[in-house]
Amino acid sequence: MPKGDLTPLTAPTRRRSAFAIAGLALVGALTLAACSSDPDAGAGTPLADGQRANIVASTDVWGSVAAAVAGDRADVTSIIDDAFADPHSFEASPRDAAAITDADLVVYNGGGYDEFIDDVLAGTPGKRTVDAFALYGTDTDLHGDHDHVVEEAAAPAGATTAPAEPAAAEHDSHDGHDHDNGGVNEHVWYDIPTVDAVAKQIAAELGTIDPTNAAAYTTNAATFHEQLHAVTAITDSIATAHPQAPVAQTEPIAHYLLVATDLRDETPQDFTKAIEDGNDPPPAAVAATRDLLADKKVKVLVYNSQTQDKATQNIREAAESAGIPVVEVTETLPDGFDYIQWQTRTAESLAAALNAAH
Repeated sequence: MPKGDLTPLTAPTRRRSAFAIAGLALVGALTLAACSSDPDAGAGTPLADGQRANIVASTDVWGSVAAAVAGDRADVTSIIDDAFADPHSFEASPRDAAAITDADLVVYNGGGYDEFIDDVLAGTPGKRTVDAFALYGTDTDLHGDHDHVVEEAAAPAGATTAPAEPAAAEHDSHDGHDHDNGGVNEHVWYDIPTVDAVAKQIAAELGTIDPTNAAAYTTNAATFHEQLHAVTAITDSIATAHPQAPVAQTEPIAHYLLVATDLRDETPQDFTKAIEDGNDPPPAAVAATRDLLADKKVKVLVYNSQTQDKATQNIREAAESAGIPVVEVTETLPDGFDYIQWQTRTAESLAAALNAAH
């Protein structure tokens, strides 16, 4: 199947296997990379004129955000750019580890989502990073009435590490549904204010790494901010047209999209948590989820088409049999899409599905 084709996989895939990053090859690569690198790499002197910053992102989602800010003045590499890869269980190769170690700036999701980055960074102290999860809660004035009520979390320009993670109580929960990381949800690329904060922090870091082009990076981040309004305009319109509309989802990937659109997730937590953890959901949770669809108690099924198994495919079939629209979401970019295009299409698909269900 070509990359970016979001139709269901023909063979089920099981996600969330235990993270096994401690392979001998990777350990060796980390050791060699740490020994061969300046311990102050990433926090050292600015680039000379004409040099290009080297940015490494954990996934092409964050790579796209970084590229929007960097423009043509820096090089961006995404470790994971496969539309069907599972970042939760990804194991970095020696080449990946070397790329992360040698980067001027590392941009990643954090929150335990792309743990392979944390494992590599543990061997390269002082590396300049932008941790998206740590920036969750930054008020960037994108949602109008749907702004987060938060404290400022952005790190000052030139900081070598992202700010400390906000307390769990500061993170959103949705309708009492808890998630991983002590009741929070790590899939923050669906939280537009967080993405905006990441772009601004990338600009600040690049401005320190490459002072000659600092103004250009700031301008690019401001342009990206304005482009994000195209997404929030759609999510705000959904919240106005369908307040508290009930929906179901196969796992909580798009949690923050549901928060932004003021939709009510009715899926049993035992079902979504089991799927996210790579386990078989309890029979009672499966039955309850199927009843939501068969009895048309929800308007839409939000379906992660990137990682799926027999349980989720059966739930999708139940939704289609009941005439419930299915909205597909993914964890990396479809082929040929940048972040803005991807999120715009996802929001538009959700709006269309809800309108069709009414």
